[in-house]
Amino acid sequence: MILGIPIAHGNTAKIYHHDNQIIKVFHEHLPKEEARHEAIKQEFAYTSGLPVPRVVDITEVQGRQAIIMEQIQGKTLGELLLKNRDDVEYYLTLSVDVQQKIHQIEAVSFTPMKAKLKSKILSAQRLTDKQKQKLLDQLDQMAFDNKLCHGDFHLFNLILSGEKVYIIDWVDSSSGNRCADVCRTYLLYTLHFNEIAEHYLTLYCEKSGLTRNEVLECEPIIAGARMAEIVPTENPDSLLEIIRRHTD
Repeated sequence: MILGIPIAHGNTAKIYHHDNQIIKVFHEHLPKEEARHEAIKQEFAYTSGLPVPRVVDITEVQGRQAIIMEQIQGKTLGELLLKNRDDVEYYLTLSVDVQQKIHQIEAVSFTPMKAKLKSKILSAQRLTDKQKQKLLDQLDQMAFDNKLCHGDFHLFNLILSGEKVYIIDWVDSSSGNRCADVCRTYLLYTLHFNEIAEHYLTLYCEKSGLTRNEVLECEPIIAGARMAEIVPTENPDSLLEIIRRHTD
């Protein structure tokens, strides 16, 4: 299979368009079951009735694990917003409505969010042992249920096709606390798309009945976990400042 030039790439994989399908080819350093685990999560979301691309196959491409899935014709809400900044209310409302549908689903069989957060905090090299322990103590005090959480929910992981919004990139999904999932989205916006962060949080709280404080109580834990991901375009000092406000 000759894939050509990727149409997108991220921390875990490169994305290709081939024969009216999308091929997600994972980086070679990842665990060998990474593609299967993500495909299972995506298929669960699909069979739960969420608007998600259908998984066609789990395979290998040029010696690397890959997922083949149906192609969704359209553009991400992030791309559309960049071209139509006056429509920020419309695109954020679409996204919040979709995220609330995700959070209504029980996902008992998924990886527990608490375990994922603990593992990431422990592996964050720039955190001191004292900071890690304080974050873990706060994590132990958090209440967790079994709500489906996307784990990387933002406008660029939502594709508008006709009048339907499809959710992509389920690699970080887990079973857990919707406040933490919302806080993760809010944190990503503050780091990359700051002008809409507060607008997003206000909208979600208005529609869900959650309070701002309930969401932001999770902020140091989510920031600590994000420290383990090492994203070149992010300034880790911004995350450290959030953590220090709650641990020093």
